[in-house]
Amino acid sequence: MVLKVTWRQALAWRMQRQLLEPIRDASVTDVVRQLGAVQAQVASSAELAIRLRRKASRAGDVAAALERGDLLKTWVMRGALHLITPEEGAAFLSVIAAGRAWERPSWQRYFGLTKEKMARFRATVGEAMDGTSLSREEIVAAVAADPALASLADELRSGWGTLLKPLAWQGDLCFGPSQGNRVVFMRPDDASSTWAGLPDPEDAMPVVIAAYLRAYGPASPDRFGRWLAGGWFPRRRLKTAFAGMGDRLTEIDVEGEPNLVLSEDLDDLASSRPTTVVRLLGGFDQYVLGPGTDDGHVTAAARRRDVSRQSGWIAPVVVLGGAVAGTWKIDSDRVVVEWFNESGSVPRGPLDREVGRLGAILDRDLGLEVTLIAV
Repeated sequence: MVLKVTWRQALAWRMQRQLLEPIRDASVTDVVRQLGAVQAQVASSAELAIRLRRKASRAGDVAAALERGDLLKTWVMRGALHLITPEEGAAFLSVIAAGRAWERPSWQRYFGLTKEKMARFRATVGEAMDGTSLSREEIVAAVAADPALASLADELRSGWGTLLKPLAWQGDLCFGPSQGNRVVFMRPDDASSTWAGLPDPEDAMPVVIAAYLRAYGPASPDRFGRWLAGGWFPRRRLKTAFAGMGDRLTEIDVEGEPNLVLSEDLDDLASSRPTTVVRLLGGFDQYVLGPGTDDGHVTAAARRRDVSRQSGWIAPVVVLGGAVAGTWKIDSDRVVVEWFNESGSVPRGPLDREVGRLGAILDRDLGLEVTLIAV
């Protein structure tokens, strides 16, 4: 018999899996491992995402975990900067590297990089980085010293790091501890004593699928593919990979929609009950990014522009019972909540408590202001 659940049940279960209900005693590494990865394009948002999921935390805990090598900071899913654990993160990198995005004709034409030139670029950076850390400018200097690669210098200075991403995906480099405003790169095996290199992509894919469904299930292969590579991952490979999971996966019915979960999670999901818990989540939070802002079960289609804004900015959100019910921002000493009218009456008590928790994390006295927002 096919298990049938409602989306309210599924989202309540997802909040529990993402350490949002209940909030627990968890280390920084525990949180990152449970979420698979934490987007870190904005460092303060990544730290807030982790601290909001921990009963007790201190400013600087994330930086300390990076310094110890418990975490790595590098480009991973969708080419975005993330915090990962060396162990599970290596599987993500292996799967993404197997897609060899840098060998697409459009990519090679844009950067003027043939396979041979790319191999030379990789070897040059690897030799320069051997046993040491390098700033972006030092990498540029090493590459520019080779006449065959000198044309890449200007692109390498770009803050987007597009040319460095293939090296990150192949496990050649990651971010080192920042030196003030100076970005530093180093090899993952120099950054972490637990780095063991990239596993074979065939071995890595089941690890990645399981990690995603454990945190963001129930979900479809298409939803997984969007999270992994923004829809660029070949559908045939996705189909084959999910089929290869065999009885580790079970298809369930979520209000008429077929979705997959790990078979080991069936009983836990079946016993979940809808929740009315309210949570304030920071910008770029994994709760929104994992399923994607186009997942109408988390972010209603009519509200996508309120959450996903210009220049790729993902707003801080208020989550009610697992669905986005508003956005928020800090204005002076107030947390200004823009509450979506269709979300029902404003839960002022729970919002006050969340504002208090946020203030304790940020070490600020914050009050609550609510504005109702019509569609």
